[in-house]
Amino acid sequence: MNRLSCFLLTIGLCIGLSNAKWNEKNSVHFKNSLGRNNILKINCISNDDDLGFHYLRPGETYEFSFHDSVIKTEFFCDLWQGPNFKFHAGFTGYEGGGLIVHYGKKNFWDAREDGIYFTHGQKMPKLEYTWK
Repeated sequence: MNRLSCFLLTIGLCIGLSNAKWNEKNSVHFKNSLGRNNILKINCISNDDDLGFHYLRPGETYEFSFHDSVIKTEFFCDLWQGPNFKFHAGFTGYEGGGLIVHYGKKNFWDAREDGIYFTHGQKMPKLEYTWK
């Protein structure tokens, strides 16, 4: 295989082959599916950004979008709910970058009474984390 073919193959692997358009932003979505009057408090941070606190009433959503870094992209998220926000769940809301840079990757998080559910959008959400 000549050098140009090897280079193009390597670029294809590093970019991450998917149905997404090249340079489409990745996104993280949160939905409050908690009971009536139960506010969801969200804070996500990466090595570069603190996205601040966001408060969602039941049925409301919050999302943010970004491009993967060629080094590594991680967003750590904390969610709270209940009286005085006494129930908490902390987890990695997004992980990507490095050798494989994603384009158009979507992470959907749904806060419910029994825990936090996750999907990329193609399958039914599954329970990933419980409230502590």
